[in-house]
Amino acid sequence: MKDIDDILKILPHRYPFLLVDRITGYEEGKWIEGYKNVTIDEIFFMGHFPHYPVMPGVLIVESMAQTAGLLFMKEDEEGTPLFLGIDKLRFKKQVRPGDRLDYRIEVKNIHSSIIVVSATAKVDGKIAVKGELMLGVNKKG
Repeated sequence: MKDIDDILKILPHRYPFLLVDRITGYEEGKWIEGYKNVTIDEIFFMGHFPHYPVMPGVLIVESMAQTAGLLFMKEDEEGTPLFLGIDKLRFKKQVRPGDRLDYRIEVKNIHSSIIVVSATAKVDGKIAVKGELMLGVNKKG
């Protein structure tokens, strides 16, 4: 398990763009699970349908990519996880304030420096977003 302090040591993202609260389990190089608690005070709700707040889909996808990045980055590693592509993505359920987004990321393929993962975000056990993401790591040095 990784809490927010561990996540901040690995990902370069900071508020308001850090979209992962906790990692609940993982098997190095194979899969990772985590979540984000979606609260009404999220800054994007001020402008994204304020009369009916819905989390922007692009931020859900970014949150899944950040979770995937945590699978491949280590605390002492120099570099930045990069989001390279999206494929077969579907939005199936709205995400609203008070929801908890549960992420499950599974490695499909690793091609030298490009990683392809299957990513799922669920709310109350129901799929909200599902698709494939491509990631890479920009190594320093």
